[in-house]
Amino acid sequence: MDFNSSLAEFLPKIGMIYIPLLLALCVHEWAHGFMAKMRGDDTAERMGRLTLNPAAHIDPIGTVVLPLLILFSGVPIFFGWAKPVPFDPRNLKNPRVDSFWIALAGPLSNVILALLATLVLGIYARLLPGASFTGSVVQLLVAFMQINLFLAVFNMLPLHPLDGGKVIARFLPIRANLWLERNEHMTSLILLGLIILGALAFLALPVAWATKFLVGLALGL
Repeated sequence: MDFNSSLAEFLPKIGMIYIPLLLALCVHEWAHGFMAKMRGDDTAERMGRLTLNPAAHIDPIGTVVLPLLILFSGVPIFFGWAKPVPFDPRNLKNPRVDSFWIALAGPLSNVILALLATLVLGIYARLLPGASFTGSVVQLLVAFMQINLFLAVFNMLPLHPLDGGKVIARFLPIRANLWLERNEHMTSLILLGLIILGALAFLALPVAWATKFLVGLALGL
């Protein structure tokens, strides 16, 4: 396949896949900041991160270079990340419980977005029962649903620095949680190494299966 044909396939993916990913990541990080503010910490707001403006959340590698490179290369595993929204546990009334809800808010926001896409699809099917489900709008909604469910499931993996690692910390002994927090840089490097080596594809398989099941369930509804 030559460069021109690759480019012709790449450009439509910007609107159908990359833009929905960017929106999903922005809402994900905004939800972390919003929940932190509700729990008593306004660090995200003071730093200008309590916004849906992509410029506030873009990570040069995880939000731009890597996703676009994956789209252009045609690799079947698609993912990305944004800059984590900071919060100060000292401002929280109950740091252990509040940190749990702050971490959970991100994946939960992606589930809500997926449900909204499902609702719009349902309304479309009810109002236009004979319409084709191969149109661009429908494909965009399905892609948006899939991306959000994938982000929700992937981020709930019980690994630091993913949200799932912080969620599971709520149920771990304090000593174990402190060890994980102090060694978060190590697990981050391991996760980054898996991404670079391509080994994350094996980790993504169960995530993809779970996402496929949830998408099928949502479309069935």
